Amino acid sequence: MRIAFIGDIVGKPGRSMCSTYLQKIKKEYAIDFIIANYENASHGFGLTVNNANELLACGIDCMSGGNHTWDKKEVEALFDSHEILRPHNYPQGVPGTGCKVYEVAGEKLAVLNLMGHYSMPYTDNAFRCAKSTVEALHAQGIKNIFIDFHAEATSEKRAMMMLLQGEVSGIIGTHTHVGTDDFQISDGTAYLSDIGLSGCRDNVIGMDKKIPLKQFLTGMKGHFDIPKSCKKILQIAIMDLSDGVCSHAFKLKYFDDARVIQTDAWREE
Repeated sequence: MRIAFIGDIVGKPGRSMCSTYLQKIKKEYAIDFIIANYENASHGFGLTVNNANELLACGIDCMSGGNHTWDKKEVEALFDSHEILRPHNYPQGVPGTGCKVYEVAGEKLAVLNLMGHYSMPYTDNAFRCAKSTVEALHAQGIKNIFIDFHAEATSEKRAMMMLLQGEVSGIIGTHTHVGTDDFQISDGTAYLSDIGLSGCRDNVIGMDKKIPLKQFLTGMKGHFDIPKSCKKILQIAIMDLSDGVCSHAFKLKYFDDARVIQTDAWREE
């Protein structure tokens, strides 16, 4: 199977890039299943029902969340009606789930959403949750497992790779909105510390620069806004999986000025 992953979709600019390019990408690269992180999709904070429907209509099959999952209260109803996840390591009793299994190209694919600890809301231990969930999936005969690890610290993301390499098909980090250059395949597991945002590329992590600059210059906080106009980017990782192993992976950057940049994952021998 060939799956794809899009990191933090930030506001209308990110949604518009998905609307413009995603069907084209899906057809051109023969993608069977698309996963995307929604937690910044609605004006930068959370997800509305309308925006969920908009993104799923673009060709996205499953959406994962993070620390802004709960910013729009209407998201709770979506867990029962849409293919939407929230971090799996929230305590028992929290609405929704962070793990779903799908039939893709004749094989089963599990999508697992986890959230880190540094500078994040309170959750159960992400590493223990990951280990026990992966063990349970293996016990069910499910080998193809993809993880969106929504975390601030690259050390946490790298440690998750060390814990699970050879046990899952892919681990890609989200949250920082800044893409890293460490896309690799090690022991059959694709790994990237952060895929980077899809949205405005000429401001501050997808947000208008005015308030961040004011905060850094004066210490005075304000409400972050999505720019009314900006230069945009769509960042997407594509992975070939079979029998639990990632055999090939690459990342595409689509710019709104028609440029496309491809970076292949290197193989760690």
